Amino acid sequence: MALLEGQGLSMAFGGLLALRGVDIAVEERQVVGLLGPNGSGKTTLFNILSGLLHPTAGEIWFGGTRVTNLRPWQISRLGIGRTFQIARPFVHSTVFDNVLVGVTFRSRDHVSRGEDRRREAERLLATVGLAGKASALAHTLSLGERKRLELAMALSTRPTLLLLDELASGLSPKGREEVVRFYGQLKERGLTIFAIEHSFRVLARVADRLLVLDQGAIVADGRPEQVLGSPRVVTAYLGEEE
Repeated sequence: MALLEGQGLSMAFGGLLALRGVDIAVEERQVVGLLGPNGSGKTTLFNILSGLLHPTAGEIWFGGTRVTNLRPWQISRLGIGRTFQIARPFVHSTVFDNVLVGVTFRSRDHVSRGEDRRREAERLLATVGLAGKASALAHTLSLGERKRLELAMALSTRPTLLLLDELASGLSPKGREEVVRFYGQLKERGLTIFAIEHSFRVLARVADRLLVLDQGAIVADGRPEQVLGSPRVVTAYLGEEE
């Protein structure tokens, strides 16, 4: 059984069918990329997997446990971490306190003493290159720094699966190279990653498998070279990179 499985996932918003019977399977320690044009249903799928939305139809399993319709905090406790396309830190709190919130949320299972929690938060900030920004307020961070903070916050709950929503979006070429390094580091740590990226060149370098979603349905699934080697897929579903 795959670490994450979704079967027949559909989502309707009134008369709009955003997902149409989507089947997915993410194997343990894989990096699986999700591509598709704007409005194809990518973020809707992530919102369902993380509990922010409940599917109109279909079932979800994580680690062999049915998680369909669980609340976001319950899914997080089971080991699924999430970032968002638009970073959502507590903007009037410090960078350090943003990460400490997640560490404390998970502390019942992993870390008990206050000092241990603080060390864990410091370690995570160092991991994403924000140790020097610990005392800064989150709203003062640049776009790239906010994305790093989001990643640290997602890691703070000690997930086994990360849902990463466009870590490389809007970044400079140098920032994208940094994101590629982060993907590699996370994979080396044994994490399983399901990632949305606008830049298919980023995912082509790090993904074991690519899925392409269009109009709420999976239209391609395979190794990066298979998916990206199809002119029809690139032209019809991926478009031009920014």
